Amino acid sequence: MDFSFTPEENNFRQGLRQFFATRIPEDIKRKVREGRGLSKEDIVANHRILHAHGYAVPHWPKEWGGADWSPIQKYIFAEEILLNAVPSAQQFNVFMVGPVIAAFGTEEQKKRFLPRIANLDDWWCQGFSEPGAGSDLASLKTTARRDGDAYVVNGQKTWTTYGQYADWIFNLVRTNPQAKKQEGISFLLIDMASPGVTVKPIITIEGGHEVNEVFFDNVRVPVENLVGQENRGWDCAKFLLGNERNNIARVGASKMRVLQIKEMAKATPAGEGTVWDDPGFRRKVAELEVELKALEITQMRMIARDAKRAPGDNRPDPASSILKIKGSQIQQTTTELLLEIAGPLAAPYMPDAERRQGDNELLDDWIAPIAPQYFNYRKVSIYGGSNEIQRNIIAKAFLRL
Repeated sequence: MDFSFTPEENNFRQGLRQFFATRIPEDIKRKVREGRGLSKEDIVANHRILHAHGYAVPHWPKEWGGADWSPIQKYIFAEEILLNAVPSAQQFNVFMVGPVIAAFGTEEQKKRFLPRIANLDDWWCQGFSEPGAGSDLASLKTTARRDGDAYVVNGQKTWTTYGQYADWIFNLVRTNPQAKKQEGISFLLIDMASPGVTVKPIITIEGGHEVNEVFFDNVRVPVENLVGQENRGWDCAKFLLGNERNNIARVGASKMRVLQIKEMAKATPAGEGTVWDDPGFRRKVAELEVELKALEITQMRMIARDAKRAPGDNRPDPASSILKIKGSQIQQTTTELLLEIAGPLAAPYMPDAERRQGDNELLDDWIAPIAPQYFNYRKVSIYGGSNEIQRNIIAKAFLRL
């Protein structure tokens, strides 16, 4: 397999770097580099800049704003946006619900929702996990009972990222309690302003408010908001989760973190030298880089396979589970190495406090968010389907166990 890029592809890469360097606000990129949280205003501003230049939904069908890019161009874009510390477009809009509506929705749904999703006129969140149905998602208990021209929804969702900002939520609901678990589920689009919807915050271990609980109490949802066929929502869910697992790999973000690890290690005193002078630490970084290169090659193999797919083939690639496992493990390792560099200086961190000014401004900038990143990234091996579940998928798909 040839891993070299053509002159045209290299020119495409350089064009992206120029755009990211000149069009994305520097304060947003600085927050990403330093691992600091983005505000809603940051996310919306960045998303709309990307969309205005055709970079928010390039993977969508062209008739709905997508770009006629090759699989390699899509790969280059996904890598460069992360390497250049540019936030991706709002993921629940453009990587999750948008592709599902484009693949399974009616023409009326596409016309109604896709332009607003692409421009972030509506902010979407995900209603999948429940208190008793996380990795075993098919055990969900939120119900939708047909009542004339509407479904009446009752139940609870949890770990709903950015639910406090959302205008809409895409929900998996049980429409046939007598059917087998996966066969009685439907995919509904629900307006968060509907009577009976309640959002309650969940404060995570590092002190952030990123996730929420969402409650549905006799919420009426028009039947026209059903995506795909009733009781066939599991097809939409598998398609969506395959896209999510590909994105969780985040090769470009891990490459950026490796550069940060090296920079910080060379600037952090340890004994008579720096952390980087420790051969044991350099060995850990080398092992990480080997794992990251293997992940990158695996992702490129998947891209080569996807390029040969027939048009309209929406089946999820089980190899996305490999990307999800290794990608999440590598991301967690980067936070562990950063924490090792910082040592006791990593805590405490108060996001709203004035930045400490010391003798080494580099360390002041980078050390403050390290402990929160470390704690927050414990979740990466769980969301998108836990790594244990991904190993089961791999065993069934490849090993025939």
